[in-house]
Amino acid sequence: SLLEQCEDPAVALIIRPALASDAQSIGNLARQFAGYLRELGDLTDFKLTANAYLRDGFGATPAFAGLVAEDQGKVIGYLLYHFGYDSDRGARNMHVVDLYVDRAARNQGVGKALMARAASIAREASAVYQPNTIAATFYEKLGAQRITDVFFMKLSADKI
Repeated sequence: SLLEQCEDPAVALIIRPALASDAQSIGNLARQFAGYLRELGDLTDFKLTANAYLRDGFGATPAFAGLVAEDQGKVIGYLLYHFGYDSDRGARNMHVVDLYVDRAARNQGVGKALMARAASIAREASAVYQPNTIAATFYEKLGAQRITDVFFMKLSADKI
């Protein structure tokens, strides 16, 4: 359902697909996200802007899809994802790239509602994830380095 249950009954939350017309709102939230990451000590130059969102999320070959959380017509959170493929299992998987909720809307279930909708989309697409530790060891032998500031986590839909 597009209308997700929110933990704060005062919030009339709608989770819907992100559109090109959301570019400015997502760009504004992405700037907040960049500030939040800097506060956590991440000095990476976070470059998601409204222009990058439009360039890469739409057109003939979009690099990602997204969801937005709206409260009374205002975008208060977003989630960007893309599908990948696990050839070992012969199955698709979903990677959540970004999840951010406006500071003023936190602790009200907005992030959980975004993740629940993403999990629903993943289930509909039969997307799964299975780690491949043998491949990771092989890549390290080739000289690949583990990136310690990127986390891949598996979240079962039944936990949301």
